[in-house]
Amino acid sequence: MSECFVYITLPGQVQAVTAGRFALEVGRNGVPVGRFVYGRRYLQRDDAVEFDPVELRLGEREYQTTHHKGVFGVLRDAGPDYWGRLVIERHAGRAPADELGYLLESADDRAGALGFGLNVEPPAPRREYNQTLELAKLQETAEALLDAGERVADVTTTQIAELLRAGTSMGGARPKVVVEDDGALWLAKFNLKDDRWNMARVEHAMLRLAARCGLEVAQSKVVSVAGRDVLLVRRFDRDKADGGYLRHRMVSALSLLRADEGYHDRPRWSYLLLVEEVRRTCLQAEKDAQELFRRMCFNALISNNDDHPRNHALLARDRHWGLSPVYDLTPNPQVSIERRDLALTVGDFGRAATAENLLSQSARFGLRHDDAAEVVEAMRATVQSQWFAIARAAGVSDGDCARIAGAFAYPGFQSAGERK
Repeated sequence: MSECFVYITLPGQVQAVTAGRFALEVGRNGVPVGRFVYGRRYLQRDDAVEFDPVELRLGEREYQTTHHKGVFGVLRDAGPDYWGRLVIERHAGRAPADELGYLLESADDRAGALGFGLNVEPPAPRREYNQTLELAKLQETAEALLDAGERVADVTTTQIAELLRAGTSMGGARPKVVVEDDGALWLAKFNLKDDRWNMARVEHAMLRLAARCGLEVAQSKVVSVAGRDVLLVRRFDRDKADGGYLRHRMVSALSLLRADEGYHDRPRWSYLLLVEEVRRTCLQAEKDAQELFRRMCFNALISNNDDHPRNHALLARDRHWGLSPVYDLTPNPQVSIERRDLALTVGDFGRAATAENLLSQSARFGLRHDDAAEVVEAMRATVQSQWFAIARAAGVSDGDCARIAGAFAYPGFQSAGERK
């Protein structure tokens, strides 16, 4: 059995406190079993808050799970993503013995408000961060790590350690680091050599387009580093304060839905199930339910079939939960012009990214059919008429605009009858 302490930075604080203990062991049937218990001293605090609104609600009981290799969803959310796991493995020269090892070896500056360690007392908050002027070096190291593959000797231990310290646990597989700029923390996402277009500028443009459509989006900007573009997305789970950064709790839709990333859990990947969790959990439930409908509509209109559950999240800046700002928006032009699917179930016709399917269950999102139809049509008109101008204003080249043009308001979005 392996175990660790779990720390949390409470609302309004910059120093973490010890909140509980997590243990992981292999059961008799060979299935990993995770156990968590909140500490008594933590439960006695007047300002104690739950880790998440699904699995680890405040209470004295011992929680147990066999899902996700024995790791509770909200703990997994604080762990490293694909890129972070790669950096950890290269740094150690091996894969950790179990999932708890990934939690312990990941950078301290994880997504959300949780932390992990072997000492009863949590470490002091991190006060020094990489600056944007260091991005060229970090980008070069990240590319070298990807190019090296299994040839670990091609990248020095010191270089990998720098990437590890730069942050590894924000979602996605794209190489990324955390940097400090203009009094805030930003997630820096690098372009890859084999990208079909300038991903940094295209994603920045999609966030601007989403804002034009009335969605609450993460702040972003593009910086040029050694002749290459890097997307900076401001971390909405961090706010600058005296003595450090406030850390806000986060939980992914994947955890809210009690789902895994494997194919067998795909039936639970559903906007319809997610909106029920939003209604049950969020302080402004009606507002957030309608916002989720608009996000679903926007993803359909830009053919973003990467809208998987880890690209949706709840955020708690205080004691209460609400939808996080929109992030990770990627258009995906496809061959089919008659039907395209999203990653999550949309309505009566499954995952189909069509106006008819969006409207089929609009009541679940607190919208009357006619009101929902107005939302869909207004957003379709905005996307269709403004995506190009917004993309060009964001620095997307004419060539790249041509490459992504087929993603927007594709013909099959409306049925043949609706198009007449």
